[in-house]
Amino acid sequence: MDRRSFTFSALGAMAAIPLGGRAMAAGYPSRTIEMIVPYSAGGGTDLVARAFADIANQSLAKAIGVVNRTGGGGAVGLTGIARARPNGFTIGLGTAEITMLPHMGMASFTASDFTAIAQLNADPSAITVKADAPWQTLEEFLAHAKENPGTVRIGNSGTGAIWHLAAEALGKEVGATFNHIPFEGAAPAVTALLGGHIEAVSVSPAEVSNFVAAGELRMLGVMADERVAAFPDVATFKEQGVDLSVGTWRGVLVPNGLPEEALSVLREVAATAGQSEEFKAQLAKMNLNHAYMDADAFQAKIAAQDEFFGELMTELGMAR
Repeated sequence: MDRRSFTFSALGAMAAIPLGGRAMAAGYPSRTIEMIVPYSAGGGTDLVARAFADIANQSLAKAIGVVNRTGGGGAVGLTGIARARPNGFTIGLGTAEITMLPHMGMASFTASDFTAIAQLNADPSAITVKADAPWQTLEEFLAHAKENPGTVRIGNSGTGAIWHLAAEALGKEVGATFNHIPFEGAAPAVTALLGGHIEAVSVSPAEVSNFVAAGELRMLGVMADERVAAFPDVATFKEQGVDLSVGTWRGVLVPNGLPEEALSVLREVAATAGQSEEFKAQLAKMNLNHAYMDADAFQAKIAAQDEFFGELMTELGMAR
């Protein structure tokens, strides 16, 4: 695999499993299920979690309630998922950071501490600046960064998080040194950009889409192999001469050791809700990419990316 290209593409989606009487007749869930989101409200992970929970709740005897637990570039919330009692009443909307933070020495868990339920979404990184910024193109932005090492502040969703890694990889690829500014999620990073406190963000297109549409922000390029459907006029980095693809995935995870009954119900509900036309429409409305993957494929992907990021972060000098 090209070390400069680590897009997280979805494998083929499995056919939806109808939610029948078996799941509804089971004793689980007997009370509310808490879904931990490791980032702040309003970011892409939070939006995916809430859209999924709303639809999944139509099929569950007890509701899923979304709770934001921020901190440590996602480490606090992800640790909460991994270390929860394995009874099915604490689940999480996990992200690619489970395969990165441990390699940086920023988390006590490892990627193998999670059991996959289903992947729901995958999105690339994008470099976005204020609409009145002096750079009209990615080329101009990168030229300025190279001429002024360490002065361009790029906001991310936390040290060691995927959007931080995206900006680090960009600097390595083009020979620029950025000042990486961590926030407790993408939403506060975007707020800082709007306020002029930083020069750019490296978060997903969905997380800046409303402000781009309103003319407040300008997206200079997306780190993807293909253009994002919601932004057909925004060229990929590769189209602009930078051979780089970086993105994240988001999916339902639980701690290891859940009873088979709970696993079965959660996977059945996730298959139905995660592949429903209603869920796809909700993601599309928020400019988030639908990328469903069933439990087995998702588990295999996590293992493969854990190995890959261990090697990559060693190359970037970020491993501990």
